Amino acid sequence: MHTSVNRQTVDLSSYPDLVVVYLGMRVNRLYGMRTLMGYGPQIGRSAADKPEGLLQHEPLLWSLFPMHVGIRQYWQDLPSLLSWARSEPHRLWWRNFLRDSGGTGFWHETYLLRGGMEAVYDDIPKQQGFAAFAPVHPARGPLFGSAARVGRPEDNLAPVVSEEELYTQESAHGVAPGR
Repeated sequence: MHTSVNRQTVDLSSYPDLVVVYLGMRVNRLYGMRTLMGYGPQIGRSAADKPEGLLQHEPLLWSLFPMHVGIRQYWQDLPSLLSWARSEPHRLWWRNFLRDSGGTGFWHETYLLRGGMEAVYDDIPKQQGFAAFAPVHPARGPLFGSAARVGRPEDNLAPVVSEEELYTQESAHGVAPGR
């Protein structure tokens, strides 16, 4: 058989701990465009700064209506991703978003070459990704932080924002816990 297709593949043997994460922000209400436009450039600049362990950062467009944009990132290993997630400015973005999603929804799904997957969906009105076929549970207790959800106890660091910090502060401000 003859083909004109230039088929290629990759050798990932130099990346045994590779982590791929897909992230998305969906505009749920018109004022969510402002939130999206506020975070987007900041996230782009952060990736351009080449945090340690980030191998590739690719912007994605999931849909125009509703506006739903995303990112695919490749990380050298889970500790690099978790370290960056706990540093500034990511920690501040995440804390602020969890206090008020600003008319948007956010989700991420993480896949580890060595095994393990995890996801979180915050203010996403339509089940998608893993949530479209797997049982959905509140991200509370042992399911609160991504390191615990992925099932890698050796990398089980404290969440970016603690459950106690999030729900204690929300309750103090009159916001009902429930995310």
